[in-house]
Amino acid sequence: MTTLDYNELLGAADRAARAGGDIVRRYFGHLEGVREKSPGDWVSEADLASEQAIRALLTRDSGLPVFGEEAGGDDFDTGWLVDPLDGTSNFVHGFDAVGVSIGLIEDGVPVVGVVHAPLLDRTFCGAKGLGAFRDDRPLRVSTRAPEHGIVATGFPFRHKDLLPRYERALAAALRRFEDLRRAGAASLDLCWTAEGVFDGYFELSLGPWDVAAGGVIVREAGGVVTDWAGDDRAWLRSGNILAAPPAVHAALLDLAAATDR
Repeated sequence: MTTLDYNELLGAADRAARAGGDIVRRYFGHLEGVREKSPGDWVSEADLASEQAIRALLTRDSGLPVFGEEAGGDDFDTGWLVDPLDGTSNFVHGFDAVGVSIGLIEDGVPVVGVVHAPLLDRTFCGAKGLGAFRDDRPLRVSTRAPEHGIVATGFPFRHKDLLPRYERALAAALRRFEDLRRAGAASLDLCWTAEGVFDGYFELSLGPWDVAAGGVIVREAGGVVTDWAGDDRAWLRSGNILAAPPAVHAALLDLAAATDR
């Protein structure tokens, strides 16, 4: 079995994310070719062009398989998970909180991640054992107590059947933490958690391409990432994610357990 060079693959992901980001930047403010895949779930020419460029570079530079949100791909245990434009609704509405997210999984576990925010001019990255960074600055999760924490979240707008549980979790979170935020781009919410801007993040039923890169970055910044039952692997496929520093993660886990009824 070939041993993966995480540092080399981090470089490949960074180059691909920046190439995708250049495309996203060029399209920003131009809404030709936008269509609705399902209520509230948008895709644009920017998504498609960004994914095409990313896929070509990752294939050339790594030889590993690629699964993208828009064009899909074959299932695999080791390969790239790509969201070429995370936060398309933000993009369509002219809100610059969007990311290009590229995560590498090895034997089903995320090990390398790059999230490039082209409209904010910042790049987050991390790899197993190598730490997490925003550009050249090392990242660490916050040390705030849960009652002083500001925690990010996202609404399950594509899955109305999840709203009853989510609404219970949201109400409990508003009481447990100082405040909540909802920016609308999961990859950036995870990176802001890694950076200590947010003190945690919770959401239900995301795609693996939404969370693979950001999950690595949070872990390498000292955070804990699990699903809502505390499983440290199942979150990638279920998309039910809790990501936070240890103390806030424990509070989120208690909150999630109390709303599972």
